Amino acid sequence: MPELPDVEGFRRVFRSCAQGRLIERIEVRDTGVLHGTSARRLRDALEGRRFAAPGRHGKWLLARTAGGPTLMLHFGMTGRLLCGRPEDPAEAHDRVLFTLAGGRQLRFRDQRKLQGLWLAEDESGVARMLDCQGPDALAVGREEFRAALASRHGGVKAVLTDQSVLAGLGNLLADEILWRAGLRPTCPVGELTEADLRRLYAELRRTLRSAVTAGCVPPRDSWLTGRRDAPDPACPRCGGPLRRSRVAGRGTVWCPRCQRGG
Repeated sequence: MPELPDVEGFRRVFRSCAQGRLIERIEVRDTGVLHGTSARRLRDALEGRRFAAPGRHGKWLLARTAGGPTLMLHFGMTGRLLCGRPEDPAEAHDRVLFTLAGGRQLRFRDQRKLQGLWLAEDESGVARMLDCQGPDALAVGREEFRAALASRHGGVKAVLTDQSVLAGLGNLLADEILWRAGLRPTCPVGELTEADLRRLYAELRRTLRSAVTAGCVPPRDSWLTGRRDAPDPACPRCGGPLRRSRVAGRGTVWCPRCQRGG
């Protein structure tokens, strides 16, 4: 599933492909990815405008136009953003094609169509769409992070992946950060010590910096992410066997030796 680093990668694709370019034509090949708007409304609102610098909040990409509406993209489980040429043949899962000046074409590709595209008329519309989101995980400050967790109950993984608490973290990032911080995914948030919270925030920042640079949660051998899909996964830190379980309804990988609590 695309998480914050993946969406940062899609933002880089958008910048190189579409930023500053005139939107000449929009082809909606599947209206099932449109939410709260129609293909005609999307074309009327965006064709003839220029894409401005894109923003991001959590897992949302904010494709603003110069002086106009904002296209809001959420990639769900399988969404992607790609740059091509208008003459390139469309693939089966290319849902919306944006033909741009200069021979570029931005493509929203999504196999499962669990999320998609929204259109916000102005910044107040963007704010309404993001109203239920917590602070962005990449931008959150230490005290804001502490305050967000202090108001919640339950296991720390469930809290970290709750987008109303912290926007942008998904399954892979949460497991990676908790493994680095030495905290078991089921450890109750209320039992975290001051030292735990400092370490958790530091590992959040460190993990996100590396993952954003890579444009994904990288499956490196030194990362938990690089071991989790092995038949008999071993902890990159202690070499002991990793354990698989379900936490907050998600497949979870953790090290019983290195991660305490819960």
